[in-house]
Amino acid sequence: MSKKLWGGRFEKGTDKVVEDFHSSIRFDQRLYKQDIRGSIAHARMLGRQGIIAASEAEQIIEGLEKIMADIEAGRVEFDVAAEDIHMNIEKILTERIGDVGKKLHTGRSRNDQVALDVRLYLRDEITETGRLLRELITVLLERAEEHVDTIMPGYTHLQKAQPITLAHHLLAYVQMFGRDCSRLVDCAKRFNISPLGSGALAGTTFPLDRMAVAQELGFDGITENSLDGVSDRDFAIEFCGAASLIMMHLSRFCEEIILWSSQEFSFIELDDAYSTGSSMMPQKKNPDVAELIRGKTGRVYGDLMALLTVMKSLPLAYNKDMQEDKENLFDAVDTVKGCLAVFTPMIRTMRVRGERMKAGAKGGFTNATDVADYLAKKGVSFREAHEIVGKMVLMCVQKSVALEDLSFEDFRACSEAFEEDVFDAIRVERCVADRKVPGGPAPDAVKAAIQAARERLS
Repeated sequence: MSKKLWGGRFEKGTDKVVEDFHSSIRFDQRLYKQDIRGSIAHARMLGRQGIIAASEAEQIIEGLEKIMADIEAGRVEFDVAAEDIHMNIEKILTERIGDVGKKLHTGRSRNDQVALDVRLYLRDEITETGRLLRELITVLLERAEEHVDTIMPGYTHLQKAQPITLAHHLLAYVQMFGRDCSRLVDCAKRFNISPLGSGALAGTTFPLDRMAVAQELGFDGITENSLDGVSDRDFAIEFCGAASLIMMHLSRFCEEIILWSSQEFSFIELDDAYSTGSSMMPQKKNPDVAELIRGKTGRVYGDLMALLTVMKSLPLAYNKDMQEDKENLFDAVDTVKGCLAVFTPMIRTMRVRGERMKAGAKGGFTNATDVADYLAKKGVSFREAHEIVGKMVLMCVQKSVALEDLSFEDFRACSEAFEEDVFDAIRVERCVADRKVPGGPAPDAVKAAIQAARERLS
């Protein structure tokens, strides 16, 4: 006869291969804290409602607290035959306190139990992920303050476009990671409701106080439909979606770090602690941390797609397929946290080559738009000015010179609207300083943006 907690219906034991295939304890054991917290709240409610004796509830709670301590002290070995963390803890509890332990599962199913545990787990991990994001934003703001006046080329199509500052560039990522923080907060708001009491799919005949359990566990409310309560994994998918966006933002930044640290750009140098060498070429200093984060982005995308695919055709309510949610969710959590933990100090310690950046901004005709704007301010229509400057750039390309290298006579030959002040107007420093529009790269605009970002962060 099977010794499974659910074995009354069965006449023979589970095949060993099936048992190994079926078991999730190797990965869901990380939910032990959440499982015990939920079980303690459930037991306390059972005693308070008179569903079990108050003394039995206290005995169960005391037993669970001791199991928690023993797990954290490394004194518990989980059993694959007990399948998952939920049944492992119940099995250990019953072994320790006897038949009273068998009353813990009254009015509860593993279906609503696991839905509860994963929500508790993800709530904790979202808090930690948000903390890591805020730490990164803080570092970006600190670096931006250092480089309000560090001029660099801005790009479109990876071609030099207009001069900006490094601070302005960094603040673009502050915006991205700020949205990531907001998405995590929104995600947590939506899933911070307790499914416990949904039972297997149709609730229970016991007079559970679902709201009391929800309040004890810090939830904002309870799920309103028992079918949805046990079969919803939107919150896991939504987190993986938010995690994918975090990774996409990290990957974009890493791509730029990789480019900037190349010999061709030489805009930055990564600290030795966040670089690696070559086993063959002694001169190499490789941006492997940035490359690995860029590579791990696809991994998190895969976690999202796996969860979407698992859930795409499941009928209500619970199906065993849903056991596959955890490994992908855990992997997404671990990968994002790991990448943030190493990316932030890499940015904090990188050395900026400001003169090299400024030299880059002076090439590629990044001030061409400013020449056109100069003409427009002198009364020439912008479209006409655009054509004039386009021809001037072509002339410069043919002569291998920059716009600022042309003589005043060359400017006047292209348009009589040019005056002597054109040379001051097209200096890269002036091109940046004059872009004072809110959200622009001018130092005053950047300082205001930094201050606004700090206020949001606080």
